[in-house]
Amino acid sequence: MHVLVTGNLGYVGPHVVRRLREAFPGAVLSGLDTGYFAHCLSSAALPATVPHHQHVADLRDFDPAILAGVDAVVHLAAISNDPMGNRFADVTRAINHDAGVRLATRAREAGVRRFVFASSCSMYGAAADDARTEDSPLNPLTPYAQSKVSLEEALRGLAGQRFIVTSLRFATACGLSDRLRLDLVLNDFVAAAVAHGKITILSDGTPWRPLIAVSDMARAIEWALGRDPGAGRFLAVNAGRDDWNFQVRDLAEAVAHEVPGAVVENAAGAQPDRRSYRVSFARFRSLARSHQPRATLPQVIREMAEGIRGLDLGEADFRRSRWTRLHALEELRASGKLSADLRWAPAEAAGA
Repeated sequence: MHVLVTGNLGYVGPHVVRRLREAFPGAVLSGLDTGYFAHCLSSAALPATVPHHQHVADLRDFDPAILAGVDAVVHLAAISNDPMGNRFADVTRAINHDAGVRLATRAREAGVRRFVFASSCSMYGAAADDARTEDSPLNPLTPYAQSKVSLEEALRGLAGQRFIVTSLRFATACGLSDRLRLDLVLNDFVAAAVAHGKITILSDGTPWRPLIAVSDMARAIEWALGRDPGAGRFLAVNAGRDDWNFQVRDLAEAVAHEVPGAVVENAAGAQPDRRSYRVSFARFRSLARSHQPRATLPQVIREMAEGIRGLDLGEADFRRSRWTRLHALEELRASGKLSADLRWAPAEAAGA
C-alpha cells in the first residue's frame, strides 16, 4: 500500500506518519507539504515521523504525477484555523476548497481508492441546544469552517465504488506534537500556565468545545483507511468521544489542577463566544469500536506541560512566536519569503 499524506509537516502530520508506520509496516508513505511550518519543530524529528518520500510543493500547484501508484490519500493540508482563515480568507478558499477539490479529482483519476479528509466539527458553528450529530444543520461561522463544509460537499459528489471517501469531522485538536501549535484552546491554556502561572479566559468561559488528542486523531485516520465500504462510499463522521465535550472554563480549571501554582482569571469585559457547540460521537463509537480515543485529559495536560517546559518560553509572549500559526505566517510575509497570497518567493521556492 502507498499512502500520500498532505500537510505532513504540520501539527497532526507527525502523529499520522508514526501511526501509519506502526499500523501498516509494509506501506510506502509519501508526504506533500509546502513547508510553511517546517521550522516549527518542538523536538527532533524522529525517523518514525518522517515519510519515505517528501514532496515539497504548494497544494495549489502540485504535479499530479506524484499520485501515480498511490492507493490512499490522507488530506490534512489546509489553512488550519479561524485566525488564519479570517486574515487570509481568499487564500483559505483557494487552498482549502479549490485545491482540495483538484487533489481529490486528480486522485480519483489516478486510481486512488481511498481518500480521508481531515474535516472539523467547527462546521456546526453556534449550536447551543442538543449535541450535534452528523445529520444536524451546519452553521459555519468563519472562512475556515465554510471551507470545510464546501470541500466535504464536493467530496460527496466525487465518491464512488472505486473511490471511497471518509470525512472525519474532528473535534478541536490538542496535545503534544513534534511540530507543536500553541494556538489551540487547551494548548494555549497549558502554555500560559507553564510560562506565566496564569490562565486568562478571553470569553465568558461558557462556550462548549469538543476536544480530541492529536494521537487519537491519528488512530481515527488509521481506521478510515481500512473501514468497511459498506458504511457508505461517502461517509461523514464526527471523530472524538462524548465525554470530551467541555466548557472553556472547565478546561482552564483542569489545566490549573495539573500545573502547580497556576491560577485562572477572566479577561476584563469578556464576552460570550458564538462558536459554541457540543457534539455527539455515537456514530464513530459504533463504526470504529477498535479505534476509539484513548487519551485522558490529565495525561494530555501533563505531557503538554512537560514538553512546553523544554521549550524554555521564559518571559516571552508565546502568542507571538513560531508556535502560533498566524504569527509564523506573518513573520514569513514580513521577511518577504511569502507573497500576499502565501506563495513562496522564487528564491525560497528554489531553496525548498
